[in-house]
Amino acid sequence: MSFHYTTDRAITVDQFIALLSKTSLGVRRPLHDRSRLDAMLKHANLLGTAWDGDQLIGVARALTDFAYCCYLSDLAVDEAYQRCGIGKALIALLQEQIHPEAKIILLSAPKAVDYYPHLGFEQHPSAWTIRADQGLR
Repeated sequence: MSFHYTTDRAITVDQFIALLSKTSLGVRRPLHDRSRLDAMLKHANLLGTAWDGDQLIGVARALTDFAYCCYLSDLAVDEAYQRCGIGKALIALLQEQIHPEAKIILLSAPKAVDYYPHLGFEQHPSAWTIRADQGLR
């Protein structure tokens, strides 16, 4: 199969929702909140996409300073296209856009914890999160 990868093609909220709905990541994203999804797309400063013709089949959405770190917030591949190397190709596409020594950082979806070590990612023991509804103490 031949797919097209790019960082130069914007996607619509509808395309983003349609793709996320075809992945296990969809249940972890606010698919019912179009304005949040729109903001997620608008404020990401690096977006890699994978296409089968005109069909969006994969997204790597990231926030980065392009020099030191790149937070890969979403890596989503249509389940019908998984195990074709698309996720790996999307990560490589992001790596091409950032400094060679910049780290890619991510929080794995529970169903993907075994995927990232296969690509060479190392688990970091001191990552921390705080829920929006929790607030600071």
